[in-house]
Amino acid sequence: MTTTPAVLSTAQPLSAPARPELTGGRRVGVLLSHGFTGSPGSMRAWGEHLAEKGYAVEVPRLPGHGTTWRDMNTTTWSDWYAEVSRAFEKLAAENDTVVVGGLSMGGALVLRLAADHPDRIAGIVVVNPAVATKRWDVRLLPVLKHLLGAMPGIGSDIKKDGVIEDAYKHTPLKAAHSMMSAWPVLVADLGNVKAPVLYFRSTVDHVVDELSEPLILDRIGSTDVTVRRLENSFHVATVDNDAQRIFEESVAFVARVTEG
Repeated sequence: MTTTPAVLSTAQPLSAPARPELTGGRRVGVLLSHGFTGSPGSMRAWGEHLAEKGYAVEVPRLPGHGTTWRDMNTTTWSDWYAEVSRAFEKLAAENDTVVVGGLSMGGALVLRLAADHPDRIAGIVVVNPAVATKRWDVRLLPVLKHLLGAMPGIGSDIKKDGVIEDAYKHTPLKAAHSMMSAWPVLVADLGNVKAPVLYFRSTVDHVVDELSEPLILDRIGSTDVTVRRLENSFHVATVDNDAQRIFEESVAFVARVTEG
């Protein structure tokens, strides 16, 4: 008999309804997606900040996350994208307009969503999004994933003292191969992304290297793109020293792109 791994308390999804009395009478939804091997815990404070301003917020827990890394190895990019799509459709059905945002792989997932639904998304906020890597061992993943279950984890790349990300201590290789196999198709489709973009990028990031940013900025179809450098945070900037800046600038961005 198999049992379902328990979901960590910090990994519980966040869902908050719109408060149109705070947003000029319009119902505005915001979807936030966490990253690879992470959990909603890395996005919770951001989501709560947006909810306090009156926005409907959905922070889903991606399948295979928030339990065990072995559980994640049974899931794929398609599973994660399906959950992000489900959250988006919920927001779209209940609100007048929707903005999407994501951290790392979550950034890639919402860019995929924006490429697939260019006329349904009002804006995009990404924090250190990943769509490529220069790591040489990635080329070995098709073989390694059958030989090893996991490698050392990539979580908790945080500059702020005393802050630890609720992420797996291992990188599940089958899941990693699935994610990276989806990247080239996404990059090829970035021209379909038309919504305004707010792009946060840490100047020091030990997880996502320098290949992703030029690929995204050179190929994206959006004509309204704002890049913000985060000088005092590492990869998981949503819980690092620049978190409040991300929260405040994203609130202003959401207000701008959803004006009636």
